[in-house]
Amino acid sequence: MPDTHETARSETGGRSSAKRKTQIVVVGGGAGGLELVRKLGAKFGRKHHDIILVDRNLSHIWKPLLHEVAAGSLDANLDEVGYRGHCYRWGYRFFQGTLEAIDREARTINLAPVYDDDGELLIAGHSIRYDYLVLAVGSVSNDFGVPGVKEHCIYLDSRPQADKFRTKLLNHCLRVSRAMMTAPDADEQVKVAIVGGGATGVELAAELYNAAGALRHYGLEVFDESRLNVTLLEAGPRILPALPEKLAAAARGELEALGVMVKANTQVIEARSRMLVTSAGEQIEADLMVWAAGVKGADFLSDLGLTTNRRNQIIVRETMQTLDDDRIFALGDCASYTPAGEDTPVPPRAQAAHQMAGTVFDNIVRSLKGKPLKSFTYQDKGSLISLSRFSTVGSLMGNLVGGALAVEGRMARFIYTSLYRLHLIGIHGWIKGLFLMLIGRVNRIVRPRLKLH
Repeated sequence: MPDTHETARSETGGRSSAKRKTQIVVVGGGAGGLELVRKLGAKFGRKHHDIILVDRNLSHIWKPLLHEVAAGSLDANLDEVGYRGHCYRWGYRFFQGTLEAIDREARTINLAPVYDDDGELLIAGHSIRYDYLVLAVGSVSNDFGVPGVKEHCIYLDSRPQADKFRTKLLNHCLRVSRAMMTAPDADEQVKVAIVGGGATGVELAAELYNAAGALRHYGLEVFDESRLNVTLLEAGPRILPALPEKLAAAARGELEALGVMVKANTQVIEARSRMLVTSAGEQIEADLMVWAAGVKGADFLSDLGLTTNRRNQIIVRETMQTLDDDRIFALGDCASYTPAGEDTPVPPRAQAAHQMAGTVFDNIVRSLKGKPLKSFTYQDKGSLISLSRFSTVGSLMGNLVGGALAVEGRMARFIYTSLYRLHLIGIHGWIKGLFLMLIGRVNRIVRPRLKLH
């Protein structure tokens, strides 16, 4: 397959050959991948290096914000980052596409064809060469093979999925509002079942009540929180297992005060149309069902010829290089790294992706200079869970003080918000990052509280 993105090819027939640029390809424009290409572009520019980002989407939205997009609390059109504009600013190139295969001998990646919404071919399948390749494709929801989940539940892995949930949610809220206007005594509710008591499930449950409380101001005069019925299901003994038990209990109390029915030790064994079935035989009816019970690597990762674990994550060494090829790195949720002396791998969190991106950047620079590579050291900064405007809980500096520094309330909310601000600086640099923070403050005042379209 011809290399359609070769930047400088050898000339034949007696003419001198132009020096080929060093080509660094990053597949995946999530938090880690986008930060990496920004730093590589800023470091090398375009003169002697060709930095390429490949992603199937045209824009980036920070994954920890998808629950707000799903509830309508965040307008992704205002917070997303368009790759084409970002690449122009930071000196890299962007190509839309989906990774299909890696030819390690030829050092090329193959991208699948791209079609528009009508099925018309936009971009034919092609290959891109690389001198260094970084895989940062993130993760997808893990349904653990539970029957019916793919057919009947909604995941929150991407913006299109979050938009789909928001549209369905608003339609059900409108249905209930109209029913209450025609029959005020009717016991109509919007029933939402969320499977998974981790950060995504807990934050979505709280955000739904924030959105429901605001809908009355946007044309649904007879709809309020009392018309929302949310059930949160967790297979383990408690929600938020990454937090100390005291904080997890505080979060559960806050959720139950909002009206969420929290059911721990409840394993879902089947999903049906508008119904979840538990191992105890209970049938939980719901208009909307969200699956947020864990993540794994996408299935195609196990077909790339690289060593993966049972969750399709690429196993990497302490340098973030794959076990099979020194020129291929992996970072973020799609990578699995277990530090020496540890029993469990680094957890799939945004902070891990950020730290891995820094190590990969340093090691690519070191490799180009012929220097020894650095080892990745994960610094656990702790975990923070936002319960929308109602509360925030978490623990800080997890591996420094054993997670004993608990924070709640306004301080926790300030730190949680600061994480997104650090993400903005990571992908935009200090100057534009600070301006975007200022714009975000203004938007909170002037824009509607909910996105209803």
